[in-house]
Amino acid sequence: MSKPVGGSFIIDDIDYNLVVTPEDFTEEHRMIAQTTEDFVAGDIVPHDEEIEKLDYELTVRLLRKAGELGLLGADVPEPYGGLGLDKVSSTLISEKLTPASSFALSVGAHVGIGTLPIVYFGTEEQKRKYLPLLASGEKIAAYCLTEPSSGSDALGAKTTAIRSDDGTYYTLNGTKQFITNAGFADVFIVYAKAGGTDFSTFIVERTMEGVSVGPEEKKMGIKGSSTRPLILEDVKVPAENLLWETGKGHLIAFNILNIGRFKLAAGRLGGCKDAIGYAAKYANERSQFGRKISSFPLIGAKLAEMNTRTFVLESMVYRTAGLFDEGLADVDYESPNVGYQSAKAIAEYALECSINKVFGSETLDAVIDEGLQIHGGYGFIQEYRIERMYRDSRINRIFEGTNEINRSLIPGTLVKRALKGELPLMEKARALQSDLLSLVPGQHFEGTLEQETHLLAMAKKIFLLVGAQAVQKYQTKLEQEQEVLSHLADMLISVYAMESALLRTRKLIDRSGEAKAKNAADMTSVFVHETMDRIEDWAKESLAALESGDMLRTQLSVLKKLTRRTPVNRIEIKRRIAARVVEAERYVLSQILQGLE
Repeated sequence: MSKPVGGSFIIDDIDYNLVVTPEDFTEEHRMIAQTTEDFVAGDIVPHDEEIEKLDYELTVRLLRKAGELGLLGADVPEPYGGLGLDKVSSTLISEKLTPASSFALSVGAHVGIGTLPIVYFGTEEQKRKYLPLLASGEKIAAYCLTEPSSGSDALGAKTTAIRSDDGTYYTLNGTKQFITNAGFADVFIVYAKAGGTDFSTFIVERTMEGVSVGPEEKKMGIKGSSTRPLILEDVKVPAENLLWETGKGHLIAFNILNIGRFKLAAGRLGGCKDAIGYAAKYANERSQFGRKISSFPLIGAKLAEMNTRTFVLESMVYRTAGLFDEGLADVDYESPNVGYQSAKAIAEYALECSINKVFGSETLDAVIDEGLQIHGGYGFIQEYRIERMYRDSRINRIFEGTNEINRSLIPGTLVKRALKGELPLMEKARALQSDLLSLVPGQHFEGTLEQETHLLAMAKKIFLLVGAQAVQKYQTKLEQEQEVLSHLADMLISVYAMESALLRTRKLIDRSGEAKAKNAADMTSVFVHETMDRIEDWAKESLAALESGDMLRTQLSVLKKLTRRTPVNRIEIKRRIAARVVEAERYVLSQILQGLE
């Protein structure tokens, strides 16, 4: 069986048996999840206030405790002191660390963007020197890409690395901005232009002469994480600390950001689950007009929406973790060619990483916002956890490339893959044109999720319809049409989200029966129908920008056929979902409650 091709979900039918879901977790997965939960509850939460006051010594001590438990070495191969776990395991760690708040960010920056550049692109000597220390927490890592004048435009960096005449070292000069862990990190992954032109990556140690950090930034949220500038003044970095090769820094930076985007989504999943728990518990405790507010339908609708979006995000995250496990399975971390192997394997799912990042960060914001609303005025008071979650969540739409940048990358990546012959996107689009006018508008669906499965297929056709028109009209100038690109990105995100939920639910039904999958089926149905409304709006707006007159009317007629459906009773379905959440006072996948099914 060949490995899934990145982006192929938009043109292929996917077998749900090949998709990883949380229901596939092994005993080992559950053990690592429990270990993480116990560590957070026992070691982090009791010290939360101290961490939030930027107690470096405490944070470093706790990072080392996490290292002792193996939580920092999941992605580090065993020969270099790590556990070499699969991506599902490291994803679970990211999710379960969420209640650790700012500390979770310190861990995430260290194990992800801080350590992985050496795992995937380091030489044998670099791996043996640094990875055991990073996996144990004896050394802490930071990632240094952003500069005062270059954020999203990473290649516009001004930091330079000038090689010595004898070739034994590089002299680095420049300033890096917003560096997580800068206050206490020992190892910095620094991007600089070798010779002033070749974007390259260096391993810089804190003890090197000329390395210093600026003052802590005063942030809106995540106050317990260190965020400082890194200042490099004539820092002599040994030539052996060049990571991979000169001029390959962009490949390291962008691929590590891909992994970072995916890990960010995993962490946001945990935040969504926490917010649902806080909101549902509060709704059951708070009474107004002589009744618990959880009994009011509009409060229930919020809880149902929060639970549904979290279910979809969970389905996407672990589906993507499964893709990475397959894609990275053949990487030989001890090979001299590990850099090329890693870059290719990670880049394969760059599109899916951006999709997860955008959907995950926006889902968390929406879930926490509704959670705060359920708390009413108390949600605005710092005594209640939801207030801090609201502040802490906002950075995620900026981290790892803004959501606007990621929206431009999503369709752009797909088109580039098609132009390289890696994905038969244009062929599928051309074949679709001959089928559109012969579509049969009226269909009857009876089985569970049959109509939703049909709507997913139609959503893929809508993307191809609009995407083909956009490419035909704008050709090489398409990247300048950011509004249309954004709509195409949202369609792709929505298709991946709908399909992930559908595949998971169908797999659950096949394995456990419809009764146990009732809640999952309800959430999938509601999400698909509501998402189709949005896809239709994006398509209409895009087509109106692409065509006019009779051609526009023809395209809108085709779109009407593709979006025709029988509405479901969303109000009734959401009330069922809400009742389950209220009863459980937590995120619910499939809980059978008497009288509710």
